Amino acid sequence: MKRRVVVSGMGAVSPIGNSVEELWQGIRTHRCGIDAITHFDTADYKVKLAAEVKDLDMEQYFSKRDLKFNDRFTQFARIAAKQAMQDSGLDVHKENMERFGVIIGSGIGGIATIEQAQKNMESRGPSRVSPFFIPMTLANLAAGTVAIDWGAKGHCSCVVTACAAASNAIGEAFHKIRAGQEDIILAGGSEAAITPLAIAGFMSMRALYEGEDKSRASIPFDKERKGFVMGEGAGILVLEEYEHAKARGAHIYGEIVGYGATCDAYHITAPAPDGSGGAKAMIQAIEDAGIAKEQIDYINAHGTSTPLNDRTETAAVKLAFGEHAHHLAMSSTKSNTGHLLGASGAIEAIITIKALQEGYIPATIHYEQADEECDLDIVANEGRAASLAYAMSNSLGFGGHNASLVFAKGEE
Repeated sequence: MKRRVVVSGMGAVSPIGNSVEELWQGIRTHRCGIDAITHFDTADYKVKLAAEVKDLDMEQYFSKRDLKFNDRFTQFARIAAKQAMQDSGLDVHKENMERFGVIIGSGIGGIATIEQAQKNMESRGPSRVSPFFIPMTLANLAAGTVAIDWGAKGHCSCVVTACAAASNAIGEAFHKIRAGQEDIILAGGSEAAITPLAIAGFMSMRALYEGEDKSRASIPFDKERKGFVMGEGAGILVLEEYEHAKARGAHIYGEIVGYGATCDAYHITAPAPDGSGGAKAMIQAIEDAGIAKEQIDYINAHGTSTPLNDRTETAAVKLAFGEHAHHLAMSSTKSNTGHLLGASGAIEAIITIKALQEGYIPATIHYEQADEECDLDIVANEGRAASLAYAMSNSLGFGGHNASLVFAKGEE
């Protein structure tokens, strides 16, 4: 018998707020987190904008030693996990920590640490490379460190599937709990790749927006879209077996009911033009949930603001949903947050759960020019109140990775 899996806690560090409440208020008020890059000097760069995490007092959470020996992406994950645990009300002293897992995805991991270590080696020699260099760079150390923070001795792993990483992490955690392998898992993603090398690499691919107009930078589904805007942050969810959550009187935000994951097997960066891989992931998630496709009311789209992604994702939704594609709402909150790469699926899962909980569909902000190839209801510029029962969150990553999650509204 399949066990039910609910969301009983959430934590977020994002470009529009450093808690779930701040993140959601940012969505409700159409806040945009995109601004000039401050992490490094962009004088030699065509790319000038990013969606940085702002006003986050790291010393509130970490000692100076922790700040020195944890990469920024790990710091974000630990903060979001602490928020999620506090929100959940879980007492680790009362739990079987052998059945408490951690799965946190990341697309790139500790790239800032790699860049700094290379500079140190070139200027001071190999003997001056920190002994903490390797563990600070490893993508799995966000999950490993969070597990240490809370004493979680169950399944602990890291999903690295580019921009689908967090959604895959949440989906894999869901299936493990549903199958009876774990009772509780901290799941999500973290990323901190607004660095000189990462921006240069994406800039060379011509994947990033190169203008300086913050209101026209991340414009998913708009005909004038010219690339994505790099974001950073982390989202962590407490996934918990339903009866376990009920027994301890937990607040249930929502229920995760379906997960699908596929690969385009087409190109290292470009999605399959017909959207078939993304469509198959959505269909898998719906079938996994045991519902009809017509029951999906809202999709939080991957919606990166690149010409290829938005066109292909629209085609994928049409292929998966048929006529219902024109009756559901599909917005991209990357218009608010930019693209958090391996953390994007977690932040968007949190937004999707809040949308279900509060009966509010987020807008795709800064939309101006209609694109005939992106002709679905993208909830342009103004969010709307709506009665929602089921919602989907999509993530698509380099390498052809596709992940779709289906959430149901929590109990009143």
